[in-house]
Amino acid sequence: MHAPSYAALDLGTNNCRLLVATPSGGGFRVVDSFSRIVRLGEGLVATGILSDAAMDRAMAALRACADKLHRRPVRALQAVATEACRRATNGPAFLARVEQETGLRLRTISAREEAELAMESCAPLLESEDRRALLFDIGGGSTEIAWIRIQPHRPAPELIGYLSVPVGVVTLSERGGPSCFTEAGFHAVVNEVAERLSGFDAVHRIAQEIRSGGVRLMGTSGTVTTLAGVAMALPRYRRPLVDGQTLDACLADQALGDLFALGREGLAAHPCVGPERVEFVLPGCAVYAAIRRVWPVPRLTVADRGLREGMLLRLMRADRHAARSHAPRRQGWHGQA
Repeated sequence: MHAPSYAALDLGTNNCRLLVATPSGGGFRVVDSFSRIVRLGEGLVATGILSDAAMDRAMAALRACADKLHRRPVRALQAVATEACRRATNGPAFLARVEQETGLRLRTISAREEAELAMESCAPLLESEDRRALLFDIGGGSTEIAWIRIQPHRPAPELIGYLSVPVGVVTLSERGGPSCFTEAGFHAVVNEVAERLSGFDAVHRIAQEIRSGGVRLMGTSGTVTTLAGVAMALPRYRRPLVDGQTLDACLADQALGDLFALGREGLAAHPCVGPERVEFVLPGCAVYAAIRRVWPVPRLTVADRGLREGMLLRLMRADRHAARSHAPRRQGWHGQA
């Protein structure tokens, strides 16, 4: 008898991603995946709506995801939309169109749930000596910060504070154009984001906790995985080598400097960047530099995992619980957990 498959779909401001997996031990084994840059949030800051071209790109990717799910039936699917659909006035209408045309029922999640899912996916990277963790996710339309408490007698980490900063790699690249390719423009973004983070720091006294020790800094996004790939001098990006890697922060800082020095053409040619991500890398690096300025933790744990992995873990845990309690469970790829 084959193990059941589960699927998680994440429609973000910049990317559409699908992951299909089967349970394996305490985690899962990926059996299929899909990822495409759709730039759903293109022009959103200026207009407040999702453009026709952006919605068409996203629809094409979502149709591809639906086709995959028809060919590979799954026991349960969770599909979510994030910042672009939270912010756009026509976000609900677009998701209704998605369901009508593809059968995929996407739910727009809150910034808090986004932080919780990221925390859940990254929890296996925590270690016994950690008292706290500061997890950041530099997305397309926003940057999510999760402040996490780890207690030995509790089975799971606890989210004790979260912040959603309404700046991401897409919004910054559109707003600033080529400015992040200049030192003045880059540092202006660093200053702006650092100022937004300082209030959160004051409330939770994070810098003070860092000085006391036992705080792990974790990053999950294309920005930090790119920085890790450059710091590790990988000839091409390889997830198994990057996910869970802990770097001296000074090495990540040096990788940032190397990326900045490449310029647009050099970034397009770099095997860990490529032409599709040229406009987004330096804005993301500026957000990372602001995080490092406000919270100077000496080491950085890099996670190539996020919402989809968190959703899969939740789906599988819910199914195990339902099996133990003999509760009936709806099935079908179009369902929601």
